[in-house]
Amino acid sequence: MNTKLREKLNSLSLDTGDILLPKEGIDYGKWAVVACDQFTSQRDYWKKVEEITKDVPSTIHLIYPECYLEDGNKEKIIDEINSSMKSYLEKDIFTCYKDSFILVERSTSAGVRHGLVASLDLESYSYEKDSRSLIRATEGTILSRIPPRKEIRKNALLELPHIMVLISDSRRSIIERLAAKKDSLPCVYDTELMLGGGHIRGYLVNSDEDIGIVADGLQFLYDRLDKSNPLLYAMGDGNHSLATAKSLYEDLKQSIGPEKAKQHPSRWALVEIENIFDPALTFEAIHRVFFNTDEDIVAQKIRSYCSSVETEAVPSLDVLRQRINVNDGKIHFGLISGSRRTAWTVTSDRYSLGASIIQACIDSLLEEGRTNVDYIHGAEVTERIASEEGNTGIIMSEISKETFFDDIIKDGAFPRKTFSIGHAEEKRYYMEGRRIR
Repeated sequence: MNTKLREKLNSLSLDTGDILLPKEGIDYGKWAVVACDQFTSQRDYWKKVEEITKDVPSTIHLIYPECYLEDGNKEKIIDEINSSMKSYLEKDIFTCYKDSFILVERSTSAGVRHGLVASLDLESYSYEKDSRSLIRATEGTILSRIPPRKEIRKNALLELPHIMVLISDSRRSIIERLAAKKDSLPCVYDTELMLGGGHIRGYLVNSDEDIGIVADGLQFLYDRLDKSNPLLYAMGDGNHSLATAKSLYEDLKQSIGPEKAKQHPSRWALVEIENIFDPALTFEAIHRVFFNTDEDIVAQKIRSYCSSVETEAVPSLDVLRQRINVNDGKIHFGLISGSRRTAWTVTSDRYSLGASIIQACIDSLLEEGRTNVDYIHGAEVTERIASEEGNTGIIMSEISKETFFDDIIKDGAFPRKTFSIGHAEEKRYYMEGRRIR
């Protein structure tokens, strides 16, 4: 890559990477496993993965599924991960694609989506709620989740990303332009993914012309940002993994000095960048259930955070969804308790998002010892649980792709568990790697 092009990329907090992929002859369908933070309550899933990958090279030997984090043998597992990384490097199982991006084409039940594996500059990332950095979190970061992840990463030789980062490219002029010319790009992998993960292909992007498409497209987006609050890259999935990388990079600056650290590979983190306007990138609101909590208690608490409230009793979940998924500048959500379903339309002087109001209610009621809460994927599941005696459910409105970036800029990071990108099987699978020491 020529110097001017790299300088342009780096000014946008992006770079190519020396990307590692298994050599020909290794089964990519067994190599790639789903993100470690999925199926955390379904050990049977991970047992199946272990059976499929027994005695073959696989990323299962290089990651720590989070369902095992509380098992008490953490040091042993981390040592085994580090040994596997060292062994794979010593056995020379990788091909290194220097100074490259990888264009990812993933077929799932939601359709065909595209992404770009690239390196993001941790100097430009902050997970603070009110951050104005170029790269930032979209949901609240739970600081207690960082230390155990640092233990896993701190001595690792490799990083394998499950991080998905969003850009807001309504013109579809970056990733989609590369996808349109994929037939002219070398295909570096093509495989079915295990256990319902769909199909995935990877294409090498390493010419100055194609890298220039990325640089020019991002420059166009950057030039139109408010430079006092310039959000170019918003976290989609894996924020705690990126926060872990950031925390370790800050530790490195303390130990070897900021200038040396800037030259270290740990300054960069490998991620998959996706366009929020990709039709196959599906956003799902995460709903809430208050257990053993009367509807009146929840309703009274909600009203205390609102300037105005309108409610409407509705006959079904489908009608409730219709009422709350409207774009009129107001805040909408639904309450379900027993057989009652109510659509709420509110305004608030303090909050502009329904998730923020409901989280304030949750925090207050938990502090008062008056509730237990769970975060539920799926409106039908939420309705079923909320229909049980004594429970109250909140159906959140859909996440708008059109206002997503503006909402982050205006309000800061969403409350935790506001949204999910796709189902568990549609999350990123570990495929590409990169040396970080």
